[in-house]
Amino acid sequence: MQPPRHEPHATVHWAGEALHLLPAHALWWPAGQTLFIADLHLGKAASYRALGQPVPGGTTHDNLARLDALIAAHRPERLVFLGDFLHAARARTPSVLKALSDWREGHRDVTMTLVRGNHDDRAGDPPAEARIEVVDEPWLLGPFACCHHPQAHPTHFVLAGHLHPVCLLHGPAHDAMRLPCFVSEPGQAILPAFGAFTGGHALPAAPGRCFHAIGGHRVWAVPARIG
Repeated sequence: MQPPRHEPHATVHWAGEALHLLPAHALWWPAGQTLFIADLHLGKAASYRALGQPVPGGTTHDNLARLDALIAAHRPERLVFLGDFLHAARARTPSVLKALSDWREGHRDVTMTLVRGNHDDRAGDPPAEARIEVVDEPWLLGPFACCHHPQAHPTHFVLAGHLHPVCLLHGPAHDAMRLPCFVSEPGQAILPAFGAFTGGHALPAAPGRCFHAIGGHRVWAVPARIG
């Protein structure tokens, strides 16, 4: 399946608000001047190397460079991390923390908030000098309940991560391709993992569940029968 030729992002309307699903694995809320990111998992590769696993380096700088590009493109007032900011306690290496400090210094005017996820419980909060407000889920922002874990909320539309969703596209040769995606259903949406080297979980089709795949630097709606 080829994505349609239109704007690289997809526009959706959740909780009465227009939001942009970005091919950079982020959600942009123009009216709130806010970027949402899920599952950064900063320092994951460093954590594996600390265990003696020969995984590639450079993922921390790649993740932060991609955040730089998003901030430059959208000029947000606020950046919300929907959990799993640092991957593990072993991610708190001098090189990772130095890269984070230098990156934060370059974005002093952006307010940043982390909604704690399960990995944050083990890795600990970001260093105080990163000036990232840390809160527990659900954290309410406008019409949205900012969470890490997908869940129901009685009054607000949930934005969550945690599952690292991917969808399956089936080809004519009985093959399949896994693509990261945004998943939405009544009352909540699940963002794709932002961090490199994070893997993914294929979610099945379900009544009311919609998929927006990311591929070819575009985001497009996937028919439910493929999800």
